[in-house]
Amino acid sequence: MHTRCLIDEMFFIMILQDFTGNENSIIKIKMSDNIPFEIQEIIMNKLPVEPLIRFRTVCKAWKSLIDSSDFIRNHITQQNQQHLLVGYHEALHLPLKYVSIPDDDTATFPHHKVPVTIPQLVVNSINHHPYYTRIDSSHGLLCLFGTNNKAVIWNPSIRKAVDVVLPHMVDDGIHENVLGFGVCPETIDPKIIKIGTNMKDLIPWQVEVFTLSARVWRSAYSGNLLSKSVRFSGNQVVVGGVVYFIVSDRVDGRDGCGNLIISFDLTSEEFGEVKLPDSLTYTRCNLSMRKLRESLVVIEDCLEELGPEEVGRGYYKRVYHIWRMEDGVSKLFEKLFSIDYSPDGSDVDIRGFRKTGEALLEWLVPPDFDSTLAAYEPYSKAITTLGINGSFISVYSFQETLLLL
Repeated sequence: MHTRCLIDEMFFIMILQDFTGNENSIIKIKMSDNIPFEIQEIIMNKLPVEPLIRFRTVCKAWKSLIDSSDFIRNHITQQNQQHLLVGYHEALHLPLKYVSIPDDDTATFPHHKVPVTIPQLVVNSINHHPYYTRIDSSHGLLCLFGTNNKAVIWNPSIRKAVDVVLPHMVDDGIHENVLGFGVCPETIDPKIIKIGTNMKDLIPWQVEVFTLSARVWRSAYSGNLLSKSVRFSGNQVVVGGVVYFIVSDRVDGRDGCGNLIISFDLTSEEFGEVKLPDSLTYTRCNLSMRKLRESLVVIEDCLEELGPEEVGRGYYKRVYHIWRMEDGVSKLFEKLFSIDYSPDGSDVDIRGFRKTGEALLEWLVPPDFDSTLAAYEPYSKAITTLGINGSFISVYSFQETLLLL
């Protein structure tokens, strides 16, 4: 039996998208003792994070409900609005700024930019070594890995962060450490993965896992260890409860090494392999990964000669080839499109993707090569600037969450 919230009058204003795609409808619902608590819970599950934070102060029953792990888990599944978290320096020596942009299909994109308050733990992590801080994201949380032997898990929706000490982070040219982050879809528990080895003795990779609920480091559940010869060479991406890493390894018994993707299941904590098509396995181009909606994308970053008339003259352009993994199946990758965009000698770097499929680019424009964030539409090849100018631009897609409450 739930304790009843004794309030004379409380209105929720829920803006629900009309199923026909027409204008939003606004529904006012009076919350009082006449509405069963279970119905109140259903309504609150559909609300964004900001009003829920305020409603925690209305009564003990609502606070207990909103803070419960079941409510937080169900709330995640109800949130369909994607946001883009964009970080950038307006000038080289100015502090890092973050803004949140709703990633919707309306004409308002990208004009509704909301400044994001950065907790002090995040500020400290960034300021310690701003150009060596790496961020990974999962389930609305971001994890920052700097060079101060600490990780910071940050929820920008509720402006809260926690730090985690990273053990045995030796950087002496002999020991190698690789870090990953993701939220387990079964338990909704944030996990940090630490993979380390001794390069001199060629011992197997040692895997440790940190879970935020227990706040301790332990060995991974599974005993399947990575090959001694695997070398990590790229970033990580979390898709569908699996963390993916790009590595190099001996492939199919050939001399030399080829590219491979290693997977780590956040629930079973088992490693797996995702084989790439031969054209990516043995490419001389740089490979990186991103997430496009709920799919893993591999980006092939190549230098190609400008054209037949320039062959042999040493003139090259930068071209990106975008590949999407189909249904999590090894070797089944579809080439979506290529980005060959360098007018007037400008350069571009891919920073992410919108849910529409547009690529988000850091566009460096001559003569000063100032950076601006732009969206590239792959079919029309149109490029649209988004009104964010600065340096060291980063983009992460996230949904609002109550995790870390």
